[in-house]
Amino acid sequence: MDARTLDPDGWTAVGEALLPGAIELRRAIHAEPELGLDLPKTTAKVKAALAGLPLEIREGPSTSGVVAILKGPANGRTVLLRGDMDALPLTEDTGLPFSSEHDGAMHACGHDTHVAMLAGAARALCERRDRLTGSVMFMFQPGEEGWHGARFMLEDGLIDPIPDAAFALHISPNMPRGVIAAKAGAMLASSDKLRIKVIGKGGHASMPQDAIDPVPIAAEIVMALQVFATRRIAVADPAVITIARIEAGTTDNIIPEVARLWGTCRTLSERTRAIALEGIEKVARHIAEAHGATAEVNIDRGFPVTVNDGRVVDVIESVATRLFGDDGFHRMAHSLMGAEDFSYVLQKAPGAMAMLGASPEGGDYRTCCPLHSNRMVLDETVMSRGIAMHCAMAEAMLSGELEL
Repeated sequence: MDARTLDPDGWTAVGEALLPGAIELRRAIHAEPELGLDLPKTTAKVKAALAGLPLEIREGPSTSGVVAILKGPANGRTVLLRGDMDALPLTEDTGLPFSSEHDGAMHACGHDTHVAMLAGAARALCERRDRLTGSVMFMFQPGEEGWHGARFMLEDGLIDPIPDAAFALHISPNMPRGVIAAKAGAMLASSDKLRIKVIGKGGHASMPQDAIDPVPIAAEIVMALQVFATRRIAVADPAVITIARIEAGTTDNIIPEVARLWGTCRTLSERTRAIALEGIEKVARHIAEAHGATAEVNIDRGFPVTVNDGRVVDVIESVATRLFGDDGFHRMAHSLMGAEDFSYVLQKAPGAMAMLGASPEGGDYRTCCPLHSNRMVLDETVMSRGIAMHCAMAEAMLSGELEL
């Protein structure tokens, strides 16, 4: 692509100019991470970053989330840009000078950068408000890490009217620096929590014949679930079933009465999700019954599949190449099995989530510490691209570039 045709609106320069402020905000949020749906310190930092801008601020009763609305001079479409705010429950081990000040909480998923990029985009779009052909909703959302924050904000009526289109950007250290990546269709998986309780009969370890040992039954269930996932579910529409925690017993010479399993099930379609969840219950229950035990299966339904609208992905590609050149966009060949509660927004409005590569300088994106690692670090400078991408996507989705 001819360099003279790149970024005719100058959004990359705007992003670069706002980068120092974005880094300052990101580091302040990173140092004081908060978990769940109530993030008072983070919300206060967001409000301070938005202070003085011509925005309508909405807050609801269920979370500390904020929706800031920018209305352009023309009464056209409404588009939504999302940034999540919450941290993860783990203790940071990066050695960064702005490391988490709170043991047991860390921004290990890049949400601090998401907030900083979205706040920068809000400031930039406010400065060009006269060019907007509609309204922009900036959704600062808590509770993405399994807390259903987006669903609560929707139920609280903060996103009203439902936008005509929506866009979110998620940073990743395991993608090349500065590249925007997305795919049409299922971008991310559903995620459901599994709780299986195997109830046997306790006894003496020397006399297993007089007991019903739940431990080998639980082990058999774990292995059978892997067989079920690979033999009963099509590889073209997969399920990933992981049992991540097993608990039983109190000492080495007592057969316990109960063994417990915790895990997750992830799928890329509602059809496979239904098959998998029904099958998990059958496998656990029947294996337990075959050994004279019982199994209680509880499934906590989590986020639905994150489905990207192909029309919006086409716009993402057009915008990213216009801003950053032909190498600035990568169309992903495969879905990711992580989950996102931006999926709740995408059930209501056409939209898409894209990834922004942020591999640390000098590191190999294929081997560096991934998201959710307590050693995960990012290249902060890519936030300038994230700000530019948010701004350009807002304009593109408001204009006729996106056919709905």
